[in-house]
Amino acid sequence: MKSKPSKIDAFFRETEKMGWGLSFGDIRLKTAYSQVLPKDVSLTTDLSRNIRLSMPIVSSPMDRVTEAKMAIAMAELGGFGVIHKNLSPKEQADQVKKVKFYLNAFIDNPICVSADDSIEDILKLKTEKEYKFFSFPVVDSERRVLGVVTRNDFEFCRNHQAKIKDIMSTEILDAKPGISVKAAYDKMSKNKKKILPMVDADGRLLGIYTYADVVRIVSDNSHGFTIDASGKLRVGAAIGVGADLEERLEYLSQAMVDLLVIDTAHGDTARMVEVIKYCKQHYGQIEIMAGNISEGASAKRLVEAGADSLRIGQGPGAICTTRMIAGIGCPQATAVYNCAKAVRGSGVSICADGGIEYSGDITIALALGASNVMLGRLLAGAEESPGMKYFRGNKTVKIYRGMGSLGAMLDNQASRERYGQGEASKDKLVPEGIEGEVEYKGEVSSIIFQLLGGLRSGLGYTGSPDIKTLQAKADCYRISGNALRESHPHDLDNIKDAPNYSSNRRNYESS
Repeated sequence: MKSKPSKIDAFFRETEKMGWGLSFGDIRLKTAYSQVLPKDVSLTTDLSRNIRLSMPIVSSPMDRVTEAKMAIAMAELGGFGVIHKNLSPKEQADQVKKVKFYLNAFIDNPICVSADDSIEDILKLKTEKEYKFFSFPVVDSERRVLGVVTRNDFEFCRNHQAKIKDIMSTEILDAKPGISVKAAYDKMSKNKKKILPMVDADGRLLGIYTYADVVRIVSDNSHGFTIDASGKLRVGAAIGVGADLEERLEYLSQAMVDLLVIDTAHGDTARMVEVIKYCKQHYGQIEIMAGNISEGASAKRLVEAGADSLRIGQGPGAICTTRMIAGIGCPQATAVYNCAKAVRGSGVSICADGGIEYSGDITIALALGASNVMLGRLLAGAEESPGMKYFRGNKTVKIYRGMGSLGAMLDNQASRERYGQGEASKDKLVPEGIEGEVEYKGEVSSIIFQLLGGLRSGLGYTGSPDIKTLQAKADCYRISGNALRESHPHDLDNIKDAPNYSSNRRNYESS
């Protein structure tokens, strides 16, 4: 059934007549009668056809934004993280595995140690691999369980040259296949054991239950987490359309990735269509986000090819120079609206990637038809983002760079391929991005708290209890340059920034 035209539809019909392309800064939503309190709104939304999120924020697959730490944090907050592809296929898959194994009641391929390994070797391995756990099954060459070592065994061992067999517990509590999570919890609680190996009839290891994760499942402490049917955190990974596609896909499939983001600067190409179809034919269990695009006709083509989600935005990012270098690109608000309208009723969700300066821009993006937004700069200063923090003047900062920046292109073939320059020599590159610094902001949970707080307020002001209602009833103004100035704090000296507003970000250019 065809959906009823909204007030937003009427607004954009008028702007289209004028030939205007609008950014989020050109628009403000109209307030409406409301019986909705911000604390009561639902932020649940779709990431793709079959993946739901508790909140509509996705961390961008950029090499200064998302690796395993960020993806874990985002999933625990109810959002989603996409691991960047400026890694080898194996390295990227290892990052995905860190997320998938981070919070999982049953681990079917646990990290095991040998009885002849030294304590020093295992501690070094733990540091190198950034393992958060301290419990390991001890197995022989046939994967028969010989014992278990836990945090206590390591902490009370003074001699790091000792062997695992010298400290492991050989009083093994195990379970047979078919045991439920509740039964595993009861057995571990009664015997005060932190891990429970599952073994076959010959004593060979099939996997382990970990106590912390079993408790989480039994007590439902994972409420709001983005998890799959087996209790694992969900995570995505970016892929390109270049030479290593098949190898990367195989590694990522084995790592149980939930979403593949086909990551190109221009997503409306014959090669993109080929890659979507290839992924669906060979890895049909994995959801596909395709992009980047900014036109409605492009959105229709990618949906027809089989995409489950679309990534919208060509040039709106803080570090992107594509529009200036290539002279192309639709302003982001218009791009989001046009693409969302083009695929209404298809079950395919829209991810607004770029152009988000403040939390209010998220509200606007969702009102225009996006199901979620993808953030780079706003998350690049988080503790969980890759890269070191350092001092610049009186501030702590981190490096943030576009995937089309010269540095990223010089460092990685994947960045060159994203901008169609995979065959170019390093002295013949044409960058479409820059490098810069962002202020260190602490843990990503604090950043997300402020962003969601603003979004909740936006839904409250418009009388919308959820995102679907916002999209159905929202109306907006096109504002002038003076109106934008009026929207910001003004006529003050020495403005003291708030945790959700920086005076350095004010954009007072005329519309």
